[in-house]
Amino acid sequence: MLFHRIVHRSLPHLRLAQMASQFSTNGAAAAGNATALPINDIPKSWTFTSKLPPDSVLPTPADSHKTPRDHILPRQVRDALFTWVRPVTVEKPELLAVSPAAMRDLGIAEGDEKSDDFVNTVAGNKLQGWDEEKQEGGYPWAQCYGGFQFGQWAGQLGDGRAISLFETTNPSSGIRYELQLKGAGLTPYSRFADGKAVLRSSIREFVVSEALNALGIPTTRALSLTLLPGVKVRRETIEPGAIVARFAQSWLRIGNFDILRARGDRELIRKLATYIAEDVFGGWETLPGRLEDPDKATESAPPKRGIPADAIEGPSESAENRFTRLYREIVRRNALTVAKWQAYGFMNGVLNTDNTSLSGLSIDFGPFAFMDNFDPSYTPNHDDHMLRYSYKNQPSIIWWNLVRLGESLGESIGVGSKVDDPTFVEDGVKEEEADGIISRAEKIIMQTGEEYKAVFLGEYRRVMTARLGLKNQKEDDFKELFSEALDTMESLELDFNLFFRRLSSVKIDELETEAARQDKAGVFFYSDGVTGAGGEKEGRKRVGEWLDKWRQRILEDWGDGKTVSDEQDRERMGAMKKVNPNFVPRGWILDEIIKRVEKDDERDVLDRVMQMALHPFEESWAGRTFDGKEYEGDKDEETRWTSDVPRVGRAMQCSCSS
Repeated sequence: MLFHRIVHRSLPHLRLAQMASQFSTNGAAAAGNATALPINDIPKSWTFTSKLPPDSVLPTPADSHKTPRDHILPRQVRDALFTWVRPVTVEKPELLAVSPAAMRDLGIAEGDEKSDDFVNTVAGNKLQGWDEEKQEGGYPWAQCYGGFQFGQWAGQLGDGRAISLFETTNPSSGIRYELQLKGAGLTPYSRFADGKAVLRSSIREFVVSEALNALGIPTTRALSLTLLPGVKVRRETIEPGAIVARFAQSWLRIGNFDILRARGDRELIRKLATYIAEDVFGGWETLPGRLEDPDKATESAPPKRGIPADAIEGPSESAENRFTRLYREIVRRNALTVAKWQAYGFMNGVLNTDNTSLSGLSIDFGPFAFMDNFDPSYTPNHDDHMLRYSYKNQPSIIWWNLVRLGESLGESIGVGSKVDDPTFVEDGVKEEEADGIISRAEKIIMQTGEEYKAVFLGEYRRVMTARLGLKNQKEDDFKELFSEALDTMESLELDFNLFFRRLSSVKIDELETEAARQDKAGVFFYSDGVTGAGGEKEGRKRVGEWLDKWRQRILEDWGDGKTVSDEQDRERMGAMKKVNPNFVPRGWILDEIIKRVEKDDERDVLDRVMQMALHPFEESWAGRTFDGKEYEGDKDEETRWTSDVPRVGRAMQCSCSS
C-alpha cells in the first residue's frame, strides 16, 4: 500500500509532570439483580463473526467442529479476521474465584457460579449456543492480528491462547460484552507457543482487571479464575495451568489493522473500520465533530464531539471524513486511558501495538505493576532493557502506536471527501494522486497528535487536581504542586500511591507552622527511613516546603484564603479518599497470593484480595457490609497490604512469560 511511505512521527516528549491522568468513574454500572439469569440463559449473540470474514480453511463452525481439535495448529491465516475454533476440553476444572462485580455487570445470577454449567462454560467444556445434533449455532473463535513488538514488525500474531465464546448484552445496562477464555488451547495464531496459561499470570490478570475497573480506569474485565489440575505448563519451570474468563466491549486492537496493512488488504481495512464505528462505538454519528481542514488548520482547542447524523456522508463532507473521525475517536479514548495509568502509577509493561486497544482499554496483562517508590524510569518488565515501556515513556509509546494506526487508515483519511468514490473504493489511490493524499494524511495525523496531547493533559490536570484535594485548577498548580510533588517523591524515593492516600488524612490545622509541617512530613516516609537524597533532615524540609504550598491552595479552594472550618476540611479529606486508593494490587502482594494459592492450596485469599480490589478506597474491609453482605475479612492481612511496601518487595520486575 502507498501508505508505507507516510513518515513515522511521534508526539514530542512531555514533561514528566504532564504524564499523569485524571480520575474518572467510567466503569460499567452494576446491573440490578432483578434481571440476573443463569449463564445458560443470559442473552447471547455473535455479531463479530456474523459481520466479518472467517478463515477460509475452516469457513463454517461445522467445518471447525468436525476437525479433530489437535489438527487445528499454528499457520498463516489470510483474508480473514478470525478462525472458528473451540476450547480444548479439560478434566475436573476447579473454579477458584469469581468477581461479584463482573457477575453483576454481565447479568449473571448470584450463586450460579456454583453450578456445573457455569464452571464448564468458563473452563471451555460447554459450548453455549451450539447445537451438537444439528451442527449449527453460535461458535467460539480466535482473532487474527499482527503487531509491532518493541518497535519491530513481528508479523502475524493473533489470539494464540484466547478464544471468544459469545457476546452478551446486559438488559439493565444495555452494554454488550464479548466473553473470552485465556489459556483455552492452541489456535492457528499460537505460533511456537502451547496455547496455555499458567496459574501465576492468571491470578495476576484476574485481580488487576477488576482493580483497574474499580479505580475508574478503562480496562478489560475478569469474570472467573479456573485451575486446571491435570494441566502442567512449561515456562521457566513446570507450572500449573489455568484459565481466566475475561470480557470486554471489544477485544480489537491496533494489531488487527497492522496485519491488514502489511498484507495490503484495503477491503478488509475498510470493512473492519466500518464494523468498529457501527457495531463497537455505536454509529458514525457518535464520533467527534470535525476539525478544521488540515490544509488550513492552526493549533486550536479540541472540537466538540457530536455531529449531525445527516452530515456524515456525501460530497458536502469536509476533508475530514468519517474515517478520520473514527481515528480521532480511537486516539481520544487512548489518550484518556494512558492519562489514567500515569495518574495512578500503573504500567502495562509491554505496550506493543497488539497490546493497544482500539476501544482505549487496558488490555493483555503481562509484567504489569503499580508504582511503589516513585521512579519515572521504572519498568516492571525485566526484559525491557532499553526502558521502552517505562512509566515515563507510556504516553509517547501509545502515540507511536496510534501513528501506526494512522498509517493503516492513511488512504481513507487522506482521500478526504472522495472516500466513497467508486473508483477509490475499488482501485485505491492512483500514483499521480499519492503525494497529495499522503501529505494530507500526514497533516491530519499530526493534527490529531495535538488533540491527543490536549486530551491527555486535560485528563492529567483534572485527576491531579482531584487527587490533591483541590476544587479548581490554577495554571501554576502544574509547576508548584504537580511537578514539585513528583520531583520530591522521586528524589526522596517516596511511595507514589501512599503519598496521596496519606495526604488525604492530613488536617490543614496540623500545618500552620514550619516546624509542624516538617514534623508532619514524616508520615510520607517509609518506616525504615528515608532512602533518597539528603536523608531525613533534608527530606522533612523539602516535604514541609511543599506542604506549605499545598496548604495555601487548600485554603483558597475550601476556605476564604486564610482559614477553613473543621467541616470544610473533613469534606475535603472525604473527597480525597474517594479518589486516592487505600489498596492497589502491588507486585509483592500478588506474589504472596500466588504462593499461597499455588504452594499452600489456599483459596479464600483470592476472595479477600478481590473484595479489596473491588472497593479500593475504603479505610478497612473486615467486619464491613458490602453489596448487602457482611464481609468477614482478615484485619492483619489488610493492614499489611495497605502499609509500607517491604524493602525487598519494592519496584519488582517480572517476565513476559505466562
